[in-house]
Amino acid sequence: MDELDRLLKRFSEKEKAIIRDILERLKTGRRQGLHIEKLTGYANIFRVSKGRIRIIYSVEEGNKIYILRIERRAEKTYRDL
Repeated sequence: MDELDRLLKRFSEKEKAIIRDILERLKTGRRQGLHIEKLTGYANIFRVSKGRIRIIYSVEEGNKIYILRIERRAEKTYRDL
């Protein structure tokens, strides 16, 4: 089981489809229409929100994207980044 499957295990099929679509759009650079915000206090960490789903990622050299978290919105979502 790869890491993405492990992360998606706790989401419904509908949520999984949304997450996969967002990840594919980030990967291909088609960010138009995504609700992306830079996180305050971080130089290169962003979040995408869609309903209650939050995908937190960082952008490193060469525009490489690293997924840090995939969670439902909650108090703990942005802790310990």
